[in-house]
Amino acid sequence: MDAHQHFWHPARGDYGWMPPGDPVLSRPYLPADLAPALDAAGVSRTVLVQAAPTSRETEYLLGIADASERVAGVVGWIDFERPEEIETLRRFAAHPKFLGVRPMIQDLPDDGWMLRPELDWAFRAICDLDLSFDALGFPRHAENFSALFERYPSMRVVIDHCLKPTIADESPESFDEWARGIARLASGTGAFCKLSGLVTEARSDFRREDLAYYSAHVLEVFGPERVMWGSDWPVCRLRCDYADWHRTAVSLAAHLSEADRALVFGGTARQFYRLT
Repeated sequence: MDAHQHFWHPARGDYGWMPPGDPVLSRPYLPADLAPALDAAGVSRTVLVQAAPTSRETEYLLGIADASERVAGVVGWIDFERPEEIETLRRFAAHPKFLGVRPMIQDLPDDGWMLRPELDWAFRAICDLDLSFDALGFPRHAENFSALFERYPSMRVVIDHCLKPTIADESPESFDEWARGIARLASGTGAFCKLSGLVTEARSDFRREDLAYYSAHVLEVFGPERVMWGSDWPVCRLRCDYADWHRTAVSLAAHLSEADRALVFGGTARQFYRLT
């Protein structure tokens, strides 16, 4: 199971974060492009995650999911700042492959955005509809995420990309800030964590050892039962191909028991997202 991948078509026009003309990112990525990599890695199913801050893109992804048996579910997007979007969320929730939502918090100028009282309706709706919440942010968001998760203890939360540590920085201070924040989230909340996105936070010439401290810390503080592997394909292609990251992740988890590896590479995601 791949707990985090993307499909997109830049011509749709709502990927504002995408660098124009980027040789890796600024091109269409569709199921036929990913299928050979999934086959080679022995990955049977995926969770398809939003990449544009529009409900239109979520509808586009649900259409792809309808046509692809390999897409187990979709994590989409709604506008938290428009309470009338509760009807959109209810409509999405009725789709059998809709799993939850992911606001693109990492791109917002206000680090405390998620704690605004006027957004309460959205978080309550996520809980009431029994949907999941993908938390996309940086180490500086750890304290606010902690407050958010404590405010809504029944909300099923997974932290994307290990909270995006600045691995390329290589400074002890940077590692310590991230390690404290992620440990606080692990011990003080019921959040899960995706072992994903590490390669794109590292240098272009990264080595396995550059990622090992981070993966080991995540596996230790959350435990395999709350960690799920994701490729973050095609974003991972900025550093390596799907097979390289999958192989690296398998090696980073090699010290675990067979049962725990099965959790990280499938069982945890199935349990968290309630996939059959």
